Amino acid sequence: MLSFLKKSPPKPVTKRSEISWVKQLQSGLARTGSQMADLFSRSGKIDDDLYEELETILITSDVGVSTTQALLADLRLRVKEQHLSEAVQLKEALSHCLLKLLKPLAQPLQVDAHKPFVIMIVGVNGVGKTTSIGKLAKHLQDQGLSVLLAAGDTFRAAAREQLMAWGVRNSISVITQQSGDAAAVIYDAVQAAHARKIDVVLADTAGRLTTQANLMEEIKKVKRVITKVLPDAPHEVLLVLDANTGQNALSQVKAFDAALGVTGLILTKLDGTAKGGVIAAIAKSHPVPIRFIGVGERLDDLRPFVAEDFVAALLGLDE
Repeated sequence: MLSFLKKSPPKPVTKRSEISWVKQLQSGLARTGSQMADLFSRSGKIDDDLYEELETILITSDVGVSTTQALLADLRLRVKEQHLSEAVQLKEALSHCLLKLLKPLAQPLQVDAHKPFVIMIVGVNGVGKTTSIGKLAKHLQDQGLSVLLAAGDTFRAAAREQLMAWGVRNSISVITQQSGDAAAVIYDAVQAAHARKIDVVLADTAGRLTTQANLMEEIKKVKRVITKVLPDAPHEVLLVLDANTGQNALSQVKAFDAALGVTGLILTKLDGTAKGGVIAAIAKSHPVPIRFIGVGERLDDLRPFVAEDFVAALLGLDE
């Protein structure tokens, strides 16, 4: 078991780092942003051809057919109400429509209602769960909170070792077992956090395919065991999604929500290849708060979701 440090004072986020973050996000969504910027930079009138090109960009950017149709219907209505006629005016109108859709999902994580505040991290294999836990732990420490990690991915020894490495990097205790099931590890972690008066427990779980019923039943068991230790826990169930999986991310949201009651999302790997539009699809078809998005490998590359920044990057808007 690794040693842990006392609370440290919150670290202020500088204006310069915020600018750097926005640039990273723009770079991460450049694939879609450049297409949008090219479309809206043309001179000309708003016509059916322009709408058709926009529809193609939205669909190929993982927005999905039904969400694209809903967005375009809202956009046409706004164009009509505001008497817009030039192609360049369509950019601001689309920004308004996207913000209306995405802003309700921009709900920051609040961990002050309980102590310890238990967060269960779930997701399919390869989405970046363990890495996200390490970055989230750093984010919470920067808020002056004490954190404990639970190595609940007992199916992969590498996952346990990776989480322990994050613990060393952040000077955080990691509760782990060489053998044993995830529920037992997380049970011990929650008890330890309660005894040590830790603020937040981050519980890793094994990646699992949503189509494998037996694995989904196992993760339900983990949640039940947490509830036995603390009746009102877990206080948050965060689903980690890979931004590159497109519409499949929406299917994952629906499946994990049905099994566990997902309370928030972490969208990872917005690092240059992701199209980003799946957020709009989630907002329209199965809205769940987006707590964080990640754009790189550095410790501070996981940040709270800000709808205005995301839409600006998605549409290739200037800062």
